[in-house]
Amino acid sequence: MVPYRGRLALRIARVALAFSSFIYYGFISGWNITWVLAVFAAYAVYALGAVPEIRFDSSARAAIGLLIDTAAFGVLCWAASGTWLPAVSVGYLMASAVIIHNLTRTVSVSLAALVMALVLPPAGAWGVLWTACGVVILGVSFRLFKSYLERRMSNTLRANVIVRSQAQGAREAERQRIAADFHDGPLQSFISFQMRLQIIRKLIARDVGVATNELEQLQELCRNQVTELRDFVRSMRPADAGMSLNASLGRMVDLFQRDTGISSRYLAGEFHDPPETETSLEVLQIVREALNNIQKHSGASRLAVAATRKDNNLEVTIEDNGAGFPFSGAFTLEELDLMRLGPVSIRRRVKMLGGNLTIMSTPGQGARIEIRVAL
Repeated sequence: MVPYRGRLALRIARVALAFSSFIYYGFISGWNITWVLAVFAAYAVYALGAVPEIRFDSSARAAIGLLIDTAAFGVLCWAASGTWLPAVSVGYLMASAVIIHNLTRTVSVSLAALVMALVLPPAGAWGVLWTACGVVILGVSFRLFKSYLERRMSNTLRANVIVRSQAQGAREAERQRIAADFHDGPLQSFISFQMRLQIIRKLIARDVGVATNELEQLQELCRNQVTELRDFVRSMRPADAGMSLNASLGRMVDLFQRDTGISSRYLAGEFHDPPETETSLEVLQIVREALNNIQKHSGASRLAVAATRKDNNLEVTIEDNGAGFPFSGAFTLEELDLMRLGPVSIRRRVKMLGGNLTIMSTPGQGARIEIRVAL
């Protein structure tokens, strides 16, 4: 929709054109009442009355206005072809069509104006025709460019809506993951801590020795709870500012070994960081989730993480000697999705990156995760 001020400017220009036509033809005709003068008078009244109705614009009203302006141009071509008024009229007509109307109406009005400029002026009056040709070519060119910009804007807005929807979905999925991790981890420890306190409170009045033993176990539970909270906070931590992906992966593995006591090593290959920072963050989050899963579920005593470049791809592998997954063999991302196997969050993140995932599992002996992302 054209802004109010733009439409108001076009209405005022129409009023000026209509009254100029009426006054000009009145002078040259000696103010004799003719059908031409009556047409110009009606056009002036219409133009003046259309100004206050600008707030009630509609497609039908705009189409009627365009037809009236086209007819007024035709009358000017016939009655005043030797003046500047037809040139101003065709200029206003094309400006109105280009600014307010679509490409179909603009082309239709352009063809009608060219036919009128060719047929209606007296013989030998080619000035109106050439002026109309120039204005029409310019107007149609501008309308084509405007249509191109409108399509680009529409595609951009559509893409923005899709991106916002995907971002909202990713945020919601991340909230659900955090809530599930907190419920399964730290929250359970707090509940257990509270229940043990109630037991100790009852034991103190009956058996101090047993209560003391329970307090020692509660202290151990508290230490474990601190470790779980540290792991949970680490899983929320973004990439280290200013560090490369290679260095961030190495630091992550070192911190994991220090916090969990699981023998861990990082094998660093030669590769450049992905061009988009979001890709590096997602890769770090995938590795972080894999390490957390190993700590929680695998019972592994050692693991190895490796990252290297292979065929213009970043290949990251995480391998451990734990219990493995509850399936045996090697499966790709498509197969894992089809059979609903493997960690859901890791599968989702790899798909968001447009990468490939392979999980190899030997129950009781360990598992290996391979992620490949384009560099």
